[in-house]
Amino acid sequence: MDIEQARLNMIEQQIRTWEVLDQDVLNLLHEIHREDFIPEEYKDLAFADTRIPIGHEQTTMTPKVEARIVQSLAIQAHETVLEIGTGCGYLTCLLAKNAKQVSSIDIFSDFITSAKNKIESTPLDNIQLESVDAYALLDRAEKYDVIVFTTSLPVMDDRFLKLLNDKGRMFVIIGESPAMEARIITRQTDSDFSSEGLFETDLPALIGAKQKETFTF
Repeated sequence: MDIEQARLNMIEQQIRTWEVLDQDVLNLLHEIHREDFIPEEYKDLAFADTRIPIGHEQTTMTPKVEARIVQSLAIQAHETVLEIGTGCGYLTCLLAKNAKQVSSIDIFSDFITSAKNKIESTPLDNIQLESVDAYALLDRAEKYDVIVFTTSLPVMDDRFLKLLNDKGRMFVIIGESPAMEARIITRQTDSDFSSEGLFETDLPALIGAKQKETFTF
């Protein structure tokens, strides 16, 4: 397989056609090689428009979703980022390229170990990895300019909004399979938030997430 041609085809046929037109984002996809983060047995699918299994019943996002997240958040050089769900570490690197600092967590310690090994082969030195349950963060004092969930929430958990700095943005996927909506939530003031719908997708739920209430009669 011609790797560079496959990468170009991914960018031109999948990502551009999905309204990702920011040239800086497109250049980033050439710079950080997705195939380096994909499990060996699935490397031939690194550029495919599909979610790739990475273990523990988790998957990657598709390339077009990853690119759309980066474009939508427009991370600035002074901003700190929290990624909830390190996974294979590829999106972690995309987020870190323009950020001041990325803190990425995952409940699965082997994901952290694998991602650390892969990230160390890049020039990026602004990524901190930790194996911890996302809900443990709610007891900490740290706040962030950008928060990215790489898993879904069946219903929005407003407690995570408290981790945002003023004017901070959160990317989160809300809903139940097969109909989930990706959203950007922006903190306007201490008690005022705006929300923008981006697209529909389908991802595994955050482990331990609140479930949608059901009623029996």
